[in-house]
Amino acid sequence: MPSVVGLLEQRELGARRRVDELREEADRIQAELAVAEREWKEWAIARSRVGEVLAPAGEAGQDHARADRTAPAAEERTGKTSRVPEAAKGKSQVPVWREGLAWSALSVDYQRILQVLADRARLGQGPLTCQEMAAAFGMDVVPARVEALRSKAKRLVARGWLSEPAPGRFTLAKGVAGPGGGS
Repeated sequence: MPSVVGLLEQRELGARRRVDELREEADRIQAELAVAEREWKEWAIARSRVGEVLAPAGEAGQDHARADRTAPAAEERTGKTSRVPEAAKGKSQVPVWREGLAWSALSVDYQRILQVLADRARLGQGPLTCQEMAAAFGMDVVPARVEALRSKAKRLVARGWLSEPAPGRFTLAKGVAGPGGGS
Protein backbone atom coordinates (compact mmCIF):
# COMPACT_ATOMS: atom_id res chain seq x y z
CA MET A 1 0.00 0.00 0.00
CA PRO A 2 1.42 3.40 -0.99
CA SER A 3 2.31 5.84 1.71
CA VAL A 4 0.42 9.07 2.32
CA VAL A 5 3.56 11.07 1.62
CA GLY A 6 3.99 9.22 -1.68
CA LEU A 7 0.39 9.99 -2.69
CA LEU A 8 0.88 13.65 -1.78
CA GLU A 9 4.07 13.79 -3.85
CA GLN A 10 2.20 12.35 -6.84
CA ARG A 11 -0.57 14.93 -6.49
CA GLU A 12 2.01 17.72 -6.08
CA LEU A 13 3.84 16.55 -9.21
CA GLY A 14 0.56 16.51 -11.18
CA ALA A 15 -0.31 20.01 -9.98
CA ARG A 16 3.18 21.31 -10.83
CA ARG A 17 2.93 19.84 -14.36
CA ARG A 18 -0.46 21.54 -14.81
CA VAL A 19 1.01 24.88 -13.68
CA ASP A 20 3.91 24.46 -16.11
CA GLU A 21 1.50 23.68 -18.97
CA LEU A 22 -0.64 26.71 -18.17
CA ARG A 23 2.42 28.97 -17.97
CA GLU A 24 3.56 27.76 -21.39
CA GLU A 25 0.09 28.40 -22.79
CA ALA A 26 -0.01 31.87 -21.19
CA ASP A 27 3.40 32.70 -22.67
CA ARG A 28 2.20 31.57 -26.10
CA ILE A 29 -0.95 33.68 -25.81
CA GLN A 30 1.06 36.70 -24.62
CA ALA A 31 3.32 36.37 -27.65
CA GLU A 32 0.30 36.13 -29.98
CA LEU A 33 -1.27 39.15 -28.28
CA ALA A 34 1.89 41.21 -28.75
CA VAL A 35 1.95 40.36 -32.47
CA ALA A 36 -1.77 41.15 -32.86
CA GLU A 37 -1.44 44.47 -31.01
CA ARG A 38 1.54 45.47 -33.14
CA GLU A 39 -0.38 44.62 -36.33
CA TRP A 40 -3.44 46.55 -35.11
CA LYS A 41 -1.29 49.62 -34.35
CA GLU A 42 0.34 49.41 -37.77
CA TRP A 43 -3.10 49.37 -39.46
CA ALA A 44 -4.25 52.32 -37.34
CA ILE A 45 -1.12 54.25 -38.32
CA ALA A 46 -1.61 53.35 -41.97
CA ARG A 47 -5.22 54.58 -41.87
CA SER A 48 -4.09 57.76 -40.14
CA ARG A 49 -1.42 58.38 -42.77
CA VAL A 50 -3.89 57.84 -45.61
CA GLY A 51 -6.24 60.30 -43.89
CA GLU A 52 -3.44 62.86 -43.76
CA VAL A 53 -2.65 62.37 -47.43
CA LEU A 54 -6.31 62.67 -48.44
CA ALA A 55 -6.96 65.72 -46.23
CA PRO A 56 -7.21 69.15 -47.82
CA ALA A 57 -3.83 70.91 -47.96
CA GLY A 58 -4.69 73.50 -45.28
CA GLU A 59 -5.51 70.83 -42.67
CA ALA A 60 -2.47 68.60 -43.05
CA GLY A 61 -0.64 69.95 -39.99
CA GLN A 62 -3.39 69.52 -37.38
CA ASP A 63 -2.08 66.87 -35.00
CA HIS A 64 -4.96 67.14 -32.54
CA ALA A 65 -7.37 65.58 -35.05
CA ARG A 66 -5.21 62.50 -35.63
CA ALA A 67 -6.70 60.58 -32.70
CA ASP A 68 -10.20 61.15 -34.06
CA ARG A 69 -9.27 59.44 -37.31
CA THR A 70 -7.81 56.40 -35.56
CA ALA A 71 -10.85 55.91 -33.32
CA PRO A 72 -13.70 54.03 -34.96
CA ALA A 73 -16.72 56.13 -35.85
CA ALA A 74 -19.99 55.64 -33.98
CA GLU A 75 -21.46 53.97 -37.05
CA GLU A 76 -18.72 51.34 -37.05
CA ARG A 77 -19.55 50.56 -33.42
CA THR A 78 -23.34 50.44 -33.87
CA GLY A 79 -23.65 49.34 -37.49
CA LYS A 80 -25.59 52.52 -38.42
CA THR A 81 -24.43 54.58 -41.39
CA SER A 82 -26.35 57.83 -41.11
CA ARG A 83 -23.27 60.09 -41.27
CA VAL A 84 -20.64 60.71 -43.90
CA PRO A 85 -17.87 58.04 -43.84
CA GLU A 86 -14.76 58.94 -41.79
CA ALA A 87 -12.45 59.15 -44.80
CA ALA A 88 -14.77 61.55 -46.62
CA LYS A 89 -15.56 64.00 -43.81
CA GLY A 90 -13.34 66.79 -42.58
CA LYS A 91 -11.16 66.46 -39.51
CA SER A 92 -12.89 66.92 -36.18
CA GLN A 93 -11.79 69.98 -34.28
CA VAL A 94 -12.42 70.85 -30.65
CA PRO A 95 -12.61 74.60 -30.12
CA VAL A 96 -11.58 76.09 -26.79
CA TRP A 97 -14.70 76.50 -24.65
CA ARG A 98 -15.93 80.01 -23.98
CA GLU A 99 -19.12 81.41 -22.50
CA GLY A 100 -22.02 81.00 -24.93
CA LEU A 101 -20.31 78.50 -27.26
CA ALA A 102 -22.88 75.87 -28.28
CA TRP A 103 -22.22 72.15 -28.19
CA SER A 104 -23.02 72.07 -31.90
CA ALA A 105 -19.49 73.41 -32.44
CA LEU A 106 -18.31 69.88 -31.58
CA SER A 107 -18.60 66.66 -33.56
CA VAL A 108 -21.32 64.18 -32.61
CA ASP A 109 -18.86 61.94 -30.74
CA TYR A 110 -17.78 64.80 -28.48
CA GLN A 111 -21.40 65.89 -27.99
CA ARG A 112 -22.26 62.35 -26.83
CA ILE A 113 -19.54 62.54 -24.17
CA LEU A 114 -20.82 65.91 -22.96
CA GLN A 115 -24.43 64.67 -22.96
CA VAL A 116 -23.74 61.62 -20.80
CA LEU A 117 -21.81 63.79 -18.33
CA ALA A 118 -24.54 66.45 -18.33
CA ASP A 119 -27.13 63.75 -17.58
CA ARG A 120 -25.03 62.54 -14.64
CA ALA A 121 -24.63 66.08 -13.32
CA ARG A 122 -28.38 66.66 -13.62
CA LEU A 123 -29.01 63.47 -11.62
CA GLY A 124 -26.46 64.51 -9.00
CA GLN A 125 -24.09 61.67 -9.87
CA GLY A 126 -20.33 62.04 -9.79
CA PRO A 127 -17.59 61.89 -12.43
CA LEU A 128 -17.42 59.11 -15.00
CA THR A 129 -14.55 56.91 -16.16
CA CYS A 130 -13.97 56.12 -19.82
CA GLN A 131 -14.90 52.49 -19.21
CA GLU A 132 -18.22 53.61 -17.78
CA MET A 133 -18.71 55.92 -20.78
CA ALA A 134 -18.05 53.04 -23.18
CA ALA A 135 -20.64 50.92 -21.37
CA ALA A 136 -23.12 53.83 -21.39
CA PHE A 137 -22.68 54.16 -25.17
CA GLY A 138 -23.29 50.43 -25.65
CA MET A 139 -19.73 49.90 -26.88
CA ASP A 140 -17.60 46.86 -26.19
CA VAL A 141 -15.52 47.76 -23.14
CA VAL A 142 -12.18 46.83 -24.71
CA PRO A 143 -8.91 48.76 -24.47
CA ALA A 144 -9.12 50.18 -28.01
CA ARG A 145 -12.57 51.70 -27.42
CA VAL A 146 -11.74 52.93 -23.92
CA GLU A 147 -8.50 54.57 -25.09
CA ALA A 148 -10.32 56.27 -27.98
CA LEU A 149 -12.79 57.73 -25.47
CA ARG A 150 -9.96 58.69 -23.11
CA SER A 151 -8.23 60.58 -25.94
CA LYS A 152 -11.41 62.50 -26.71
CA ALA A 153 -12.10 63.20 -23.02
CA LYS A 154 -8.54 64.44 -22.46
CA ARG A 155 -8.89 66.69 -25.51
CA LEU A 156 -12.13 68.10 -24.07
CA VAL A 157 -10.32 68.72 -20.75
CA ALA A 158 -7.48 70.51 -22.54
CA ARG A 159 -10.00 72.74 -24.38
CA GLY A 160 -11.97 73.59 -21.21
CA TRP A 161 -15.16 71.58 -21.87
CA LEU A 162 -14.51 68.94 -19.19
CA SER A 163 -12.63 68.74 -15.94
CA GLU A 164 -10.77 65.77 -14.49
CA PRO A 165 -11.20 66.02 -10.69
CA ALA A 166 -9.39 62.69 -10.20
CA PRO A 167 -7.15 60.86 -12.67
CA GLY A 168 -9.30 59.08 -15.25
CA ARG A 169 -12.60 60.50 -13.93
CA PHE A 170 -14.33 63.16 -16.02
CA THR A 171 -17.13 65.65 -15.46
CA LEU A 172 -18.37 68.82 -17.12
CA ALA A 173 -16.18 71.86 -16.46
CA LYS A 174 -17.65 74.73 -14.45
CA GLY A 175 -19.87 76.87 -16.64
CA VAL A 176 -20.40 74.18 -19.30
CA ALA A 177 -24.01 73.00 -19.28
CA GLY A 178 -26.85 72.06 -21.58
CA PRO A 179 -26.44 71.30 -25.28
CA GLY A 180 -27.99 74.57 -26.49
CA GLY A 181 -25.50 77.11 -25.24
CA GLY A 182 -22.15 76.73 -23.57
CA SER A 183 -23.34 78.08 -20.24
